[in-house]
Amino acid sequence: MKKMMMEDMVAYCNQYGFIFQGSEIYGGLANTWDYGPLGTRLKNNIKDAWRYFFIQSRDSSFELDSDILMNPTVWKASGHLDSFSDPLLDCKECKTRHRADNLIGDFDEEAKADGMTTEEMIQYIRTNNVPCPKCGKSNFTDIRQFNLMFATERGVTQNSTNTIYLRPENAQGEYVNFLNVQRTMRAKLPFGIGQIGKAFRNEITPGNFTFRTIEFEQMEYQTFCKKGTDEELYAFFKDYGIKFFNLLGLPSENLRFHDHEKLAHYAKAACDIEYLFPFGWGEINGTHNRTDFDLSRHCEFSGKRLDYIDLLTNEKYIPYIIESTYGVDRIVLAVLFEALQEEELESGDTRIVLKISPALAPIKLNVLPVMKKKHGEKALEIYNNVKKHFMATYDDAGNIGRRYRRGDAIGTPYAISIDDDTINDGIVTLRERDSMKQIRIKTEELVDYLNDKVKLPVV
Repeated sequence: MKKMMMEDMVAYCNQYGFIFQGSEIYGGLANTWDYGPLGTRLKNNIKDAWRYFFIQSRDSSFELDSDILMNPTVWKASGHLDSFSDPLLDCKECKTRHRADNLIGDFDEEAKADGMTTEEMIQYIRTNNVPCPKCGKSNFTDIRQFNLMFATERGVTQNSTNTIYLRPENAQGEYVNFLNVQRTMRAKLPFGIGQIGKAFRNEITPGNFTFRTIEFEQMEYQTFCKKGTDEELYAFFKDYGIKFFNLLGLPSENLRFHDHEKLAHYAKAACDIEYLFPFGWGEINGTHNRTDFDLSRHCEFSGKRLDYIDLLTNEKYIPYIIESTYGVDRIVLAVLFEALQEEELESGDTRIVLKISPALAPIKLNVLPVMKKKHGEKALEIYNNVKKHFMATYDDAGNIGRRYRRGDAIGTPYAISIDDDTINDGIVTLRERDSMKQIRIKTEELVDYLNDKVKLPVV
């Protein structure tokens, strides 16, 4: 079985309609990617799985959709205006720009660059002659801190007072709406606010396809709780993250926890869940104990009280926050790498097959008339019925073996063939993607049978 590398994945996604280069006909724009028809369906299925796991199946969990553009004072309160930056340096030889922590991490994973100060990073790079990944030489400028937020102007005249920002994270939308949600939903602590949305970071990216991009999508979940219960909830959401990834088909042996040694000023504890990509371990989730920092800062800068009042005890306090955030684009990439295989068959042939969870598969069923002229009308009748219940396609081009292979390659878990017997007795042949086994099933039983097969497992 061939191991899929990054270049294989880029080619696969482009060929089959999962992900395209952004603005491709104009030569592209670095680190921007457009999701094609199948990639969009996969992405939405992952988001629906998150909604099921974090909102629907949990008590006191509420979804929010806050605006990308916020009052700029939000970012002053959160600390992003003053301290949200990357440590960048330039190669004096080839003029390329790099993140210092990435250079060190790629050179030696054991060096733990995330725990170093700016001075320690530049000293390490120079002492160890860390090479430029572009030209191989070690001749860098000093490190400079570069703010990662995209700024834009509101209004018709350019004025610093009109500067607003594209959000670099979703979380602040949940924090500033804490009381709105608590009041309207009559929520008692602990309760959660989740949100799926776009975020933007003007950062230097290493080029690992969709792993790190300037525009990306997050699934964030904030649990508001009383101080003293925070450590237990933090531990819970670390393990809950592993269970969520297992639900998506990512096995535990390809996942690991990475506890932060150097904590942000607001954090009591922080941990990533990493997936083993072909380029190495990469973060796909972050869980943080943010204490009462965020709500306290928004109290200070807005002048509004964000206390929670316990009606049973009459206690009044600022809640602690446990944050668990998931990168949609990174999870899509991890799911594709986990599922995509070049498989050798008993006949000696090979096939490309995406062994993705049926619940995540972009297309659930492929409807195939054995012969278009004889069976096409009946096949279209069945297709027009099943597409009302789940995503399905109709394919009558080429021999049926090739049509099976096309469905295998995009992860379609089931295919039905319509033949003479179908016309006579209403029974179709149902083929399963992974085993390639076939069974005969009555047309009227098909929808109920497949709905049971392609839904998410109950948690």
